[in-house]
Amino acid sequence: MESLPAEFWRGLEEFNRQEFYACHDTLEALWMEALHPLKLFYQGILQLAVAYYHLGNRNWKGCVILLSTGIQRLEYFAPEYVGVDVETLLDQSAECLNALQELGPEAIETFDPGRIPQIYYLREAA
Repeated sequence: MESLPAEFWRGLEEFNRQEFYACHDTLEALWMEALHPLKLFYQGILQLAVAYYHLGNRNWKGCVILLSTGIQRLEYFAPEYVGVDVETLLDQSAECLNALQELGPEAIETFDPGRIPQIYYLREAA
């Protein structure tokens, strides 16, 4: 498994606490310095984090667009990448996307935030 910086794992913890703005800040710094394919992986998680941030601000369009692009970007890494369960994240994010598309922008406030996925991972030994 490729060794990843502690900031990456902190970003996943922030995502799981639904601290999406903090997650974005943490992972963006890594994304800017990363090389392919890790750069695409970081970008996919970043896009999901920003999508869920938009959801919290009732920005339906921003949420739906970034969920779609984040899902597409992460499909390359399924089912698992660097210890992260990408497949479960993709499945749960696709369920959120479908639910939001069915609700439409007028009913975004009825979306259950409990449906926002967690990122499951096996953190590498230090």
